[in-house]
Amino acid sequence: MAGSLAERLDRSLSRLKGMAVLPVLILAVPWVQEIIDQVFFGGRWNLPMVPGGPFLGVLTAPFSHGGFGHLISNSLWFLPLSWLVLAKSRGDYLAVWLGVYATAIPVWLFWHQASHGLSGVIYGLLGYLLLIGWLERRPLSILLSLSALFAYGGALPSLLPFLSPPGVSWIGHASGFAGGVLAALAIHRESGG
Repeated sequence: MAGSLAERLDRSLSRLKGMAVLPVLILAVPWVQEIIDQVFFGGRWNLPMVPGGPFLGVLTAPFSHGGFGHLISNSLWFLPLSWLVLAKSRGDYLAVWLGVYATAIPVWLFWHQASHGLSGVIYGLLGYLLLIGWLERRPLSILLSLSALFAYGGALPSLLPFLSPPGVSWIGHASGFAGGVLAALAIHRESGG
């Protein structure tokens, strides 16, 4: 049994090594956008998801931030959570992104405030990681879930509007989290769970 877990961890780490650059490349997009925004537009070129605005905002919102502080904070959460999901599989990582985008659409259609930033994706990654271990009950999945819970569980209260700091889109966090949960459920169902 221990050899089996060690082999699975070794395969996951090998898989991650080949894909570790993917989140870095994704993260380059908001960094380039923010640099252009600050240098040429004085911080006024944001690409948020705006209620009643174009659908394009749903796609661009994760890559737009309200300044370097916002982007740095999201970057520090995005990379390790991305790597944890990628340690399982690239398909699971894609499923989280698709789940986050799918749950952003109702927010775009019905919510009254604009939002942007990678935090919806961050919460999607966290939601996926917290649920997948419980659903699959495999050693690697359980390890990923426990790692996410212990390292990032402190972020869960900001899913609630009364515990979220002013100016922070709790609905973006909650919808992203729901997207991650949907991704975990879809992955589990697809694998015959």
